Amino acid sequence: MISLHSNDLTVKINEKGAELTSVNDATEKIEYIWQADPMFWAHHAPILFPIVGRLQDNQYTLDGETFHMTQHGFARDYTFKVLDHDDSKAVFQLLADDDMKAQFPFEFDLQVTFTLTDHTLDVSYHVLNLDDKTMPFSIGGHPGFNVPLNPYEGGFEDYAVTVAPRRSYAQIPLVGPYNDADHEKTLNLTTPLQLDHDLFNQDALILDLNHVETTIMLSSTVSDHGVALTVENAPYVGIWSPYPKRAPFVAIEPWWGITDSVNTTGDFRQKMGIQTIQPNAEFSADYQIRFF
Repeated sequence: MISLHSNDLTVKINEKGAELTSVNDATEKIEYIWQADPMFWAHHAPILFPIVGRLQDNQYTLDGETFHMTQHGFARDYTFKVLDHDDSKAVFQLLADDDMKAQFPFEFDLQVTFTLTDHTLDVSYHVLNLDDKTMPFSIGGHPGFNVPLNPYEGGFEDYAVTVAPRRSYAQIPLVGPYNDADHEKTLNLTTPLQLDHDLFNQDALILDLNHVETTIMLSSTVSDHGVALTVENAPYVGIWSPYPKRAPFVAIEPWWGITDSVNTTGDFRQKMGIQTIQPNAEFSADYQIRFF
């Protein structure tokens, strides 16, 4: 386990999956990150790579071959190498091996950097295509946050999601685990969205951000504490809590990719939301979480 420290927070990251597992404010006695109770969801904040969401039949085709991969890809299942580490920064690396290439036939170098400054954690993804062919892929974050942050400071329904810019957003509905972008909805977020477990009765709320800088804040009417996640260039963000379980957490998920469409052809290069990197080129993306 790798630890980062500021005057305010202690952050812990597991080498397995380079997964953020704890952000703790000892003075305020607050743990911000969901603690992976398997009754609800046995993860904290997995990295989604090289897909976001689910493939139809857990498979895809690429240049005439069929490959199999389960939901959210495989990065979360592998141990990353620690390239650099001090009190405020840690860099993790995952290189393709034969097992990975059986699911995703590319040479790649995935690096994830965590940088802690005061109350803010920056999470940066850096993907290098080491192959001699164009690499299609997706990547995303999936941090879960305790709601409520303290059991004596209200309950789930005392929290709200506030999105800036305050406007109406295109919402991509889900049919089962797949997106139905052809029947896009509109979600009015000019005012805060009060949390209720029934909000998630069709799984995640997926907002089309159109690469516009966006901040999604979780805050409470009975507490001064919360989190605000800012992403500058993501096409999508998912807001999720398990349903019908009444789970005491909410995930805010910046995505550079999306689950398969209901009408997908299965061709990975034509997949909705897919990113591409030319040979020996790089892709970078990041987001920041402010804890208050």
